[in-house]
Amino acid sequence: MASEDAPPDRDEPASFDTTRAHPARVYDYWLGGKDNYEADRATAQEVISVNPGILEAVRANRAFLRRAVEYLVGEAGIRQFLDIGTGLPTAENTHEVAQRIAPESRIVYVDNDPIVLAHARALLTSTPEGVTAYLEADARNPEEILREAAGTLDFGQPVAVIMLALTHFIPDSDRPHQIVSALMDAVPPGSYLTLSAATRDIGTERMTGAASRYNARPVVAQFILRTRAEIASFFDGLDLIEPGLVQPQRWRAPVSTTEVSGYAGLGRKP
Repeated sequence: MASEDAPPDRDEPASFDTTRAHPARVYDYWLGGKDNYEADRATAQEVISVNPGILEAVRANRAFLRRAVEYLVGEAGIRQFLDIGTGLPTAENTHEVAQRIAPESRIVYVDNDPIVLAHARALLTSTPEGVTAYLEADARNPEEILREAAGTLDFGQPVAVIMLALTHFIPDSDRPHQIVSALMDAVPPGSYLTLSAATRDIGTERMTGAASRYNARPVVAQFILRTRAEIASFFDGLDLIEPGLVQPQRWRAPVSTTEVSGYAGLGRKP
């Protein structure tokens, strides 16, 4: 029997802090995964207790990723992806969606959780024609990410930078907008930014309560809620693809009456 404090049936890093919740593992719990620890589960349940809609939100975010990648590969012709804050592998990962349409697609995943690295090496396998690579790095260090990713991606050709449910874990003191700008400055015209983030503009009481509960727990990163205008500014200098910055379940999807407390969009570098 697996221990109460460890995910079952996985080879974990030898030195690993399980006492603080990590966004990747909390997200995994919300998606129904088993690659999480007691601290992650307790934090996830705290959020659910005040905002049960978080479960619908993470599913909507995951579905947005699939549709965005399908657009990038099928309509925009993108064959290179830099997926930062990728989280634990689940169904319909970026490389699976991209390589299903274009087997030659090249994907670099980036996360700062060692357990994500261990699982990614085992589970994120590429087609023979393409490449799937993984970097253990922090999103707050774009220079390192770009340097290491250059071993897999050709930055002379368009790249889709993906940052889903990530920037709301980067406080203003770490300059999240400058991080995004640094990444987009490094890719050529015709590249794309795909980004989603939680907001306090929709379901304000539930979201602020959820953020307070989350941040009161021992966590790796605080949960920062931003306005639509603040999220929109991540796309400054880019051309937003229709329908623009919308709730994730409404981006190129059938009409939905569900309300998700977040925004998602895809912008092209002119």
